[in-house]
Amino acid sequence: MKPGFMIAATSSGSGKTTFARGLMTLLTKKGYKVQPFKCGPDYIDTKFHDMACGRRSINLDTFMASKAHVKALYNHYGADADINVVEGMMGLFDGYDRDLGSSAEIASVIGLPVVLVVDAKSAAYSIAALLSGFMNFKEDVNIAGVLFNKVGSVRHYEMLKQVCSDLGTYCYGYLPNQSSLELNSRYLGLDFSEKAESDTLIQLLEEHVDWKALLKLVPDSSGEDETIYTDFLKRGRVLMAQNNESFSFVYQEKLDGFESVSTFDPETEVPQLENIDLLYLPGGYPEKHAEALSRNEAAREAIKDFAEHGGKIVAECGGMMYLCDKILTDSGDYPMCGVLPYVITSRQQDRKLSLGYRQFTLDGKIYHGHEFHYSQFLGEIPKSVVQVYNAKGEPVSTPVLRIKNVLASYTHIY
Repeated sequence: MKPGFMIAATSSGSGKTTFARGLMTLLTKKGYKVQPFKCGPDYIDTKFHDMACGRRSINLDTFMASKAHVKALYNHYGADADINVVEGMMGLFDGYDRDLGSSAEIASVIGLPVVLVVDAKSAAYSIAALLSGFMNFKEDVNIAGVLFNKVGSVRHYEMLKQVCSDLGTYCYGYLPNQSSLELNSRYLGLDFSEKAESDTLIQLLEEHVDWKALLKLVPDSSGEDETIYTDFLKRGRVLMAQNNESFSFVYQEKLDGFESVSTFDPETEVPQLENIDLLYLPGGYPEKHAEALSRNEAAREAIKDFAEHGGKIVAECGGMMYLCDKILTDSGDYPMCGVLPYVITSRQQDRKLSLGYRQFTLDGKIYHGHEFHYSQFLGEIPKSVVQVYNAKGEPVSTPVLRIKNVLASYTHIY
């Protein structure tokens, strides 16, 4: 099999994302065709992957999809790449229920070797106990080696290499403890409007990481499924709202299942709604651009007319907010499409984090997805057409709204 590995970590905040994105950029600059992947439902890290590799990053998620589907996605999208790099999520064994859905489970499904990122700040030989626990916790997870982050000095690194030597695992290198390497905060995690990785990071990785050794890592081919992804039905002509922030949270593999996908920018363009099968309004940050969206009255009226005459619309999170009567922000009240008779507030006083996997059954079909937002319905939560549950099967208050041929929810549907 071709080279491929997962960058995972002992916990969130260890530097996994810095290493993953930096190595993707470095390998791409070296002339390798790198296919990026991201564990879990994250839309934002994938955007950085896109910038680093010049290829669309693909989500791998064993809650929203079957294990066979995840493995097939990896084989399909990585088929023409020189190397596949998968960024994990949270800590290696952190899933929606113990280690179910974790990076470790995904690594096991695909047979990926794992390079574990460890925050070494203020620690030395005690890391041996931590690493020993991770290496021996699950027999089906192959931890191929370690990358250390926030290393204080060359002497500190020599001590850490001794840990790896004593445990019989490979040390792929380190990054020094530099504040300039800290990632900026983002509205829902990281600010994906910022540019790609800094030259400083790439230089440090080239100096301190054995990236050539990483190219020798390959997935376990035992029991390899010879088939690649064939579930793309290629049906439906879709018009999708799209711009950098307001409508930008999209799974590439979902789009690849349509016959054709055209786009328009709801801030500046009027959608051409003839000869389409579906209008798709994905999630994003419409509350950050509410004034521009409200100002494009022609687009709002066209969408409302389309909905009232039976046009099919799927609206997820930010897309659902756009279909409502208004969005309230700290700057004012902004009229939206008026398809859904509700008001959304993103005012600071009303902000409340809602996140987690979601599942529901509608018209005999089971849907999986996730939600992650701070905005809320103003006043009483609308009545849902179905009961929505979290990953453990517990009921949640997230509503699924259906008016005529409009399906809308805070849930991003996979």
